[in-house]
Amino acid sequence: MLFMVIERFKAGRSEAVGERFKRCGRMLPEGVNYLASWVEDSGASCFQLMESPGREGIDAWIACWSDLVDFEVFPVLTSADYWARAAKQTADEAARSADAAGGDRAGGLEGTMA
Repeated sequence: MLFMVIERFKAGRSEAVGERFKRCGRMLPEGVNYLASWVEDSGASCFQLMESPGREGIDAWIACWSDLVDFEVFPVLTSADYWARAAKQTADEAARSADAAGGDRAGGLEGTMA
């Protein structure tokens, strides 16, 4: 799963974040992968794209940094994956509607046969 993680450095703690990162690295648990990040031009927030089998791995990583950083976590999909899923859902709904309509017609015909 992909997660967009918004980090907001606690007041006066951005230098401590940098120092810990230089000393300890990202401190990612097994199975959690860092993909990319962007830092707000003011340096107050960081936006990270992470990959993990589930939220539990992200939470374990957050625990390593929560004394210095406040976090928001959003499960995300790539645009291509989102639109492919949406198209499949639409097709599935159309097939269910067609099946339901066909079943209603068949039932109605049976009632009129002698």
